[in-house]
Amino acid sequence: MPDPTMPRLGPTPPSWGWPGQGLGRAAHAACPPLYQATTVQGCGLYPFTAGSGAPAVGVPIGRHMIWGEVVALDPVDWVRANLATNPGVFVLGEPGVGKSAFSKRMAVGLAAFGTGVVVLGDLKGEYGGLVTRLGGQVVRIGWGLDRLNPLDSGALGQAVTALDGTSPERARALRAEIRSRRLDLLLALCLIARGSRGAAVTDAEELALGGALDLLARDAAQEPVIPQVMHVIETGDPEMCRAVLARSPQEYRELTDGILRTLARICQGLLQGLFDGPTTTPADLSAPAVSLDIHALDNAADDIVAAALLCTWAYGFGAIDAARAVGDTRHYLTVQDEMWRSLRAAPGLVERTDRLTRLNRQKGIGSIITTHSLSDLEALPTAEDQAKARGLVERSAITVMGALPDLELGRVHQVRSLTTREREMVASWSAPESWETDRPHPGRGKYLIKNAGRLGIPVEMHLTPGEIDLYNTDTAIRRQPVARLPV
Repeated sequence: MPDPTMPRLGPTPPSWGWPGQGLGRAAHAACPPLYQATTVQGCGLYPFTAGSGAPAVGVPIGRHMIWGEVVALDPVDWVRANLATNPGVFVLGEPGVGKSAFSKRMAVGLAAFGTGVVVLGDLKGEYGGLVTRLGGQVVRIGWGLDRLNPLDSGALGQAVTALDGTSPERARALRAEIRSRRLDLLLALCLIARGSRGAAVTDAEELALGGALDLLARDAAQEPVIPQVMHVIETGDPEMCRAVLARSPQEYRELTDGILRTLARICQGLLQGLFDGPTTTPADLSAPAVSLDIHALDNAADDIVAAALLCTWAYGFGAIDAARAVGDTRHYLTVQDEMWRSLRAAPGLVERTDRLTRLNRQKGIGSIITTHSLSDLEALPTAEDQAKARGLVERSAITVMGALPDLELGRVHQVRSLTTREREMVASWSAPESWETDRPHPGRGKYLIKNAGRLGIPVEMHLTPGEIDLYNTDTAIRRQPVARLPV
């Protein structure tokens, strides 16, 4: 018989228990501890488990912001696991929300997995300490520092010599590739030297550059440098006249005077002391990581910075190809920051930059490209360049978004489809809720990982104490105490 003095209880108790004496009413409901386990280990709790199926392939980035499971990322292994179509990662976000921290977490994790890390043109000097801590090599390029020869074939030239006796066809193919790379880089540097309003390189000028490279390539004992290219064109021997299809010495002078002046500006003005001589410190890709540091040029003119970025990109990718040619089979990760600062220097640079990264999928090279805003695309010189640059973004199968305002998310939506909920989530990270000081930015360490047409993965990254010191890019601004009004 039920006790008639007890209250009648319903089939489902309230969240804090039934009220009444001895009925288990709780004045405070504590948050229960959170555990994570596989369905095999936690099968007895089923169906009280949840998960989003976030990939566990690669470097642990952080925890899923909804389900709490660990999210991992490795662009090359995602391609191998059929999770992505190409190994390009495009990182986008406001300043100060952790774009560099994301890239550095990826670099450290992949270096631990045996992937070679190459930072191409570190314009802010953010990666030098990290690369040094990993036992890598930092090549500091600048006036009075290291010098880099952008026409240096490096180990690729050594591979050609080794293959001459064993595989002549392969040796010829590598020579053709070296020539193509050198000519592409020279043409790009000439475009930068002539500026956004300068004349395009003519057919005769391109033939002159190619002819000079062919003549210099006959001397296998040394690598050509840009001043030598200029000297060969200026000498104008009969073979050079034939190369540009000039019918007389006078016509040859008329056809090559323009390119000579452009090369003179590169050697005696634009890049003097930087990229106009032999390489002083060759990149050692046997090291765990390599940084081509150009932060000494950060305050230089835009055309100098653009030329420096382009030269380091070409040299870095050439060094990786050289390692491949001599039997290196490991994967590589390249980091390119401030890409748009180079591309907007002159028309046509987007196409030449695109050639550097187009075959990364076949070569096993993952890439990270970072920028603040897709509005940088609109600053490129021509509509054709803008369309090709948009293709660079679209070709990066993985897009990582930090905190962004809604206007910027609209631009992203044009190249990477976002749901309404995704846009609201990323926009909510963009602005602090109050003017209260000493509080972190609400978007610090929060990212939405979009992979092709799949739903995005919201992940929050927490840094270890060692990472906080190593990844901090606000050292200078946070060195002084905050000025406060007296109370």
